[in-house]
Parts: sequence; C-alpha cells; structure tokens
Amino acid sequence: MRTLWRIISGPFRWCWRLLNFIREFILNLFLIFIIVVCVGIYLQLHRSAPEPGKGALLVDLTGVVVEKPSVNNKLRQIGRELLGASSNRLQENSLFDVVDMLRQAKSDGNITGLVLSLKDFAGADQASLQYIGKALREFRDSGKPIYAAGDSYNQAQYYLASFANKIYLTPQGAVDLHGLATNNLYYKSLLDKLKVNTHIFRVGTYKSAVEPFLRDDMSPAARDADSRWLGQLWQHYVDTVAANRQITSDQLFPGAQAMVAGLRSVDGDTAQFALANKWVDTVASRVAIEAEMTKAFGWNKQKNAFNAVSIYDYQTPRQPQKGGQIAVIFANGAIIDGPETPGSVGGDTTAGQIRDARLDPDVKAIVLRVNSPGGSVSASEMIRSELEAARTAGKPVVVSMGGMAASGGYWISTPANYIIASPSTLTGSIGIFGVINTFEDSLGSIGVHTDGVATSPLADLSMTKALPPEFSQMMQLNIENGYKNFITLVGKARNKSPEEVDKIAQGHVWVGSDAKTNGLVDQLGDFDDAVAKAAELAKLQQYYLNWYLDEPSLLDMVMSQTSAAVYAHLPVMIQAFLPVPAAQISALFSTQANAFPKLNDPQNRYAYCLTCGDVQ
Repeated sequence: MRTLWRIISGPFRWCWRLLNFIREFILNLFLIFIIVVCVGIYLQLHRSAPEPGKGALLVDLTGVVVEKPSVNNKLRQIGRELLGASSNRLQENSLFDVVDMLRQAKSDGNITGLVLSLKDFAGADQASLQYIGKALREFRDSGKPIYAAGDSYNQAQYYLASFANKIYLTPQGAVDLHGLATNNLYYKSLLDKLKVNTHIFRVGTYKSAVEPFLRDDMSPAARDADSRWLGQLWQHYVDTVAANRQITSDQLFPGAQAMVAGLRSVDGDTAQFALANKWVDTVASRVAIEAEMTKAFGWNKQKNAFNAVSIYDYQTPRQPQKGGQIAVIFANGAIIDGPETPGSVGGDTTAGQIRDARLDPDVKAIVLRVNSPGGSVSASEMIRSELEAARTAGKPVVVSMGGMAASGGYWISTPANYIIASPSTLTGSIGIFGVINTFEDSLGSIGVHTDGVATSPLADLSMTKALPPEFSQMMQLNIENGYKNFITLVGKARNKSPEEVDKIAQGHVWVGSDAKTNGLVDQLGDFDDAVAKAAELAKLQQYYLNWYLDEPSLLDMVMSQTSAAVYAHLPVMIQAFLPVPAAQISALFSTQANAFPKLNDPQNRYAYCLTCGDVQ
C-alpha cells in the first residue's frame, strides 16, 4: 500500500517542488532587479559630474516640452539610462530647465557653440517655443554660434531651428510648413443612434466645448471665433520665423498654391525647394555636416563624434539663495476637485500650496504660472479664493500665463495684482456649461426599464431615467448664476462693469494680444517679466525662486519610470494590429474623449475650453 502511495504521490510532490522553485526563482529575480535599480539610482544621484571639455552644447531634445513634468529631470535621466525609455516621444522635458541650461551655457567657457538636433523633438505650445527661442537668441547674441542639423523639420522643430546662425538639411529632407488647424470629433448622430439623451446647460454664445454633443459640425459662431485666434497664432509663428531668417512673411509662406508651384519648379525635390525659399542655408549629407561640426568644435576620439555634451548630461550649478523668496506655483492641466493627479490641477493641492506660501514669512511674493484650459468651477473657485487671501495678506500675486489660461484657467487668475500673458496665449473663454447624459431610451430599446417612488422630483435622479423638469430648470439657473459670478469676478478684477465683461466673454477665446487690447491682461511678456514684476511689487532688490514642486519618493520614481518604459512600447504593439487610419482615429477619439472624464465638479459645472489645446 505504501509503495502504491509513493507511486501516486511522487509526481505531485515533484510538481509542488517545481512550482516552489519557479516561485522563488521569479521572486529572487525581481529582488535582484530592485537592488540593481536602487544601486543605480544611488550612484546616479551621488555621482559628481565630469568636467566637460570645450565643445558644443547638443540640444537633442526627445519628446515634448512642458511646464511641469510628471517626473523631474534627474529622475528622467536615470530612467533613460536604466530602463531605456528615451525613445518615448511622450517623454516630458521641463521648459524652465531647458531655458536655464541654455542661459548657463551662454556664459560657460567650456561651451563654444550650440547644435540643435531636433529629430526626436515632438513639440510644445507656442508660448513655450517663444520662451526657448528667447534663450536661443540670447545665446546667439553672446557671440557663440548656433547650428541646426536635421534630416527634416516639422513646424515646432523648424521654429527653434530658425534661431540658428546656419541651418543644415540632408538631400532627401524637407521642411514641413503647412499652417495650423484644429479639429474635433462630433458625435450627435452617434448619440442619437445609441438613444443617449444629452442634457446641456450653458451660458455663452462661443462656449463650444459642448458642441460635440449637440451637433455634427462646428457652429458658425465657433468657426468665426476659432478662425480668428488660430489665424493670429499662425501669423505670430510666420512673423517670428521670417524675421529670424531675414525674409518677408510672404517669402516664408506664400500660400498653398504658390508652394505647389514652387515645388513643381524643382521637380518635387523638397530639400532644394527649402534651399530656394531660404528656409535652410545648406543642403548636405550627414557626413558633410559632421565634418562642418568637427571643424567648428573639434573631434572627440573616444566618442567618435565632434566635441559636444548632450543637454541631458549638461550640469547646471544650483543658484545661490540670496534675498527675498518668490514662490512659483504651477496650475498646469485640467482643473479637478481633490488632490493633484499627473497632468491635472488638483483644487486641494494647488490651494494648499498657495496657503503654505501665504503663511510662510520667507515668501515675499507669489508667481502663479497658469497653463490650463479650465475645468471644475468648484475647484477653480477654491484656488481663486486662496489666491485672493494671499493678496489680501499683503503678498503681491503675479499671474504668468503660458500656452493657455482659458475658462477656469482665467477664473483662477482674476485675484492677481498683475497678469502677464504671451502674445500667443489662449485665454478668455469666459463661460460655464454642464453636461449630464441619461440612458433611459438606450435601455428601453433592449427591454430594460427603471421605475420607483420618490418623495420629491429632485430626489428622483438616475442616469437610467429622464431628468425631472424641475432639476433641469434648477441646473440652468445654477449655470446662469455661475456665469454671472464669473463676469462679476472678472469685472471687479479688471475694473469693468459686468456688462462690459459680457461683451468680451460669452465663451470667446482670445489670443494674448487681443486679451491685452480687451483689458483681460496687463502686459504681454513671458515668465521672466512675471518674476521681475513680482520682485518690483514686493520691493525686492535681491530674490530667489522657490519652486513648489512635489518630489516623488524613490518607489514612486521606480514605478513611474518602469511604467514609462512599458508605455513606450505597449501602444505601438497594440496599434500594430490595427490599420494605420484606424489607429490614428482611435488616438484622436481617445484624446478628445478623455478630456471630460477627468472633470469631477460636484455640481457638474465646468469652465473649460475644449479646442484650446488641440492645435496642429
């Protein structure tokens, strides 16, 4: 019997031991991985930067430039080296770190010039490009040369390249100048087919954020408003680049028909077309370009490349902290209730940071950097009231507007002593809306119905039933009251009557230059101007900036960088199974559809600009 039992139980014991071995092996591998990562991070954080030799600063930006990255530069560098996420075109680079490096390099004796290698640069909003361009111009004006080299340039890449003393293009390359466009998906017909009832509550002729639910195309009012600000953004782009290239705006972009004719005249050779239009200075092979860079900066035998240090490896010294402290607080992304999440402005988090700055005796002034399309009215009001309390406490408040400060982004800006916007900032969009979807008809079409009792029509709210008329009336009254409060706040802040504000409100989006004309901002400028104004109002002769940025923990960094590495490859793997047009449509739908789920106002009231961030 025992022999029989051994025969039967033997395979099971063997399988159990094998499973235990596999489990322990996997856990040990994971432990070794964590140890290696932690040791690597420690060495990266504590290593001393090697003394660079003379050569160029290689601006080889990868991904996008944003004002407030989810992970700071040092941790991104570790992620690039340990986890190989450097190819991710969604990698975020801090605008202010990039500008600081360019300004440091300007006065660094080891940096003798600058090379723009932007093939992996995915872009930034126009206000950020202008700020980087300002730093590039300062570098060039210091007497150090700037070269741009690339196989091709998209519009964002070419904007920065235009600040170079000399632009190189390879023989099969192109400069893609085509203009700007904004497109949204409209799904009224889809909602009708699905029998979804969308209840819209809004104030503002130009408040187009809800139009995708109401129409299958853009309304004439929205088309007129968007055409104006989009045309102005493009004109700002053309004027700047043309001035950099020392040609006229018409020479830079003569129009679609003239460009077709010009391309035909050179037999479709895009590189020669760019050369003939003076978009670039030299068409040459990579080998020839490298020879030119070697002539300018010398050859590094160890790296087998011309002498240069990547912007990701360039070390900037910590600035001495002297004088009064100016707090820099970011409102970057959609405004939501609760704590901050990556890519959004948490009402609780941002209001808490402003409160900390208000109560800190070392903080003498506050600069609120706003780059937001708006969002929750409740969260916007929480931030606004805290900013007003800081001003009332005697601390000057200056708002610096980035690429956009629209709707709720403008709401939170109203208490400032002074508002500075870029000429290409998208702002205004003063209006409020609410959206509630119900599915009673969708469910009814498949035989599912909802019924019950309630003590009041206002209690009988369900997404599976029609909205009670009394609730709809109260919701519209609430939205109208919110709009009245909005224009009253703006009027009080800008010394205008509510009637005067209403004429420039109604959800209308303005670029910074128009906003200055309409009295919505005080000055056209950039972040440097905002800091200088804050120091002036606080009467500070010497000052330093205290950046209110949350530093992630070691575990947060490891998990964030690991997920970034996975994310860099996963979408490509998924989209590989889709036809290219289907993958592009899927990405577009995802981008637009994801805007609304982030919004969580308890009263379903939103001050949000849908089209402000979707310019290509």
